[in-house]
Amino acid sequence: MKIAISCDSTCDIPKNLIEEYDIHLMPITILLGSEERKDGIDVTAQDVFDYADRTGELARTSAVNVYEYLEFFKKLRESYDAVIHFSLSFAISSTGTNALNASHDVDNVYVIDTKSLSSGSGLLVLSCVDKIKEGKDIDTIVSELKAEADKVQASFLVDTLKYLHKGGRCSSIALLGANILQIKPRISLVDGKMEMTKKYRGKISDALLKYFDDILKEVPPDKRRVFVTYSSSVEPARTIILEKLKEMGFEEILESSACATISTHCGPKTLGVLYIAK
Repeated sequence: MKIAISCDSTCDIPKNLIEEYDIHLMPITILLGSEERKDGIDVTAQDVFDYADRTGELARTSAVNVYEYLEFFKKLRESYDAVIHFSLSFAISSTGTNALNASHDVDNVYVIDTKSLSSGSGLLVLSCVDKIKEGKDIDTIVSELKAEADKVQASFLVDTLKYLHKGGRCSSIALLGANILQIKPRISLVDGKMEMTKKYRGKISDALLKYFDDILKEVPPDKRRVFVTYSSSVEPARTIILEKLKEMGFEEILESSACATISTHCGPKTLGVLYIAK
């Protein structure tokens, strides 16, 4: 059976792997004022940050609708026997529900709620690649992926809550407190929802190293694959974290830049370490 792998543009898988594994992306719409752009096609994270600096306003995102998914799946089914689609967490975006509704009208389309975002979703996409290579049948693949979705450790440290606040994902009180106390919050995906799970104080680079040490202790990793994903430069923390992951014996260490959609909500100087738990 020839299986197509597709996912929302929020999966933050490096471009070379997208091409190598023939992964099909559905771009999320980014709104820079009244101007519409497509994530991964004609807008980057830096465009989002530049727009905010220039206008004082934040970019917005628009979910893919049912009709767009329907056409997307129909096109893939012309060349493939089945489609496995990975969606941004259903709990934080309507994209997943829209994809699921569209799949009901196209045979052999399976929609996976990743219960995650960014390269947390990407981990499941690459796991799917592994399972197809192993020759597993599609029912087994889908069943195993749904189980793995509950084991993805997806978290990130943000430098500012301004972007999450504007997107309606944190309160004004939390924003004020973080600004006054210079808090760097850790945001984790818990049951598919974003929650502030820990707070750090101090410079972003120092806070990132504390976050790294904490998350690896709290959630022991399956060391087959790990992502280090960031929205903009966070040196020297990035380099130190990558070296530590090598020393810990991870088999595959992947770096990725957060897409425009993710960056619209998390802001600059955000970094996450994402992996599947033991």
